[in-house]
Amino acid sequence: MTKCAFVTGGARGIGLGISHALAKEGVDLAILGTRPEEDAANTLAELRAHGGRVIYCQGSVADPVARQAALDKITAQLGPVNVLVNNAGIAPRVRADILDAGEESFEEVLRTNLQGPYFLTQAVAKIMIAAKKQQPDFPACIVNVSSISATVASVSRGEYCISKAGVSMATQLWAVRLGEYGIGVYEIRPGVIKTDMTAVVQAKYDKLISEGLCLQARWGFPDDIGRAVAMLARGDLAYSTGQVILVDGGITVPRL
Repeated sequence: MTKCAFVTGGARGIGLGISHALAKEGVDLAILGTRPEEDAANTLAELRAHGGRVIYCQGSVADPVARQAALDKITAQLGPVNVLVNNAGIAPRVRADILDAGEESFEEVLRTNLQGPYFLTQAVAKIMIAAKKQQPDFPACIVNVSSISATVASVSRGEYCISKAGVSMATQLWAVRLGEYGIGVYEIRPGVIKTDMTAVVQAKYDKLISEGLCLQARWGFPDDIGRAVAMLARGDLAYSTGQVILVDGGITVPRL
């Protein structure tokens, strides 16, 4: 049976690394992205070159109408989702001290990074449960991509940290709720990953990494996250639901 994976934000950055890793595993892909499909055409062609089916759904995970439209398209073209990867996320448009940051940014970041994925998980979980009732060995898992910001405070982007802390709790909540159905729920917590999102702070982190920020003295890359997701999608950690997998080069290891 060919699995179907739904990767939000799967056409760029960390999400693209995840998409490539899953495509190499022979998984059919559905990707949610905010860009028009023609703008992602080259990326989609690269993913299809791995041999599997790839479809693109345009829209924001923050938009409930777009979420449902994507699920309708996926069900019609690829079948029920086996693997949901909640990856799409945004940083604040402007980094602002939490003494000054406004509610508009808070609401935008929380809606995209937490509320959207939470309710997408709700919808996909119902699809997975229905599939398992018809086929008890239907493989299913959910992977939430959070950040070390779930536990590492950055006072210039408080809304981002809070959103990722929420994703971490959502992982535990869904793991508890879906355990009876044999649906594993996991959190991958990336560290400093080189993407277009971190390009604006590259010089800062180049310096910090050279000074020992990480135990492994390099940036992380999208394929580092992709390999971790592929492992979970294969079922390699089938008895570890609700757990956090840190992919951070050792940045969060306490040191004296």
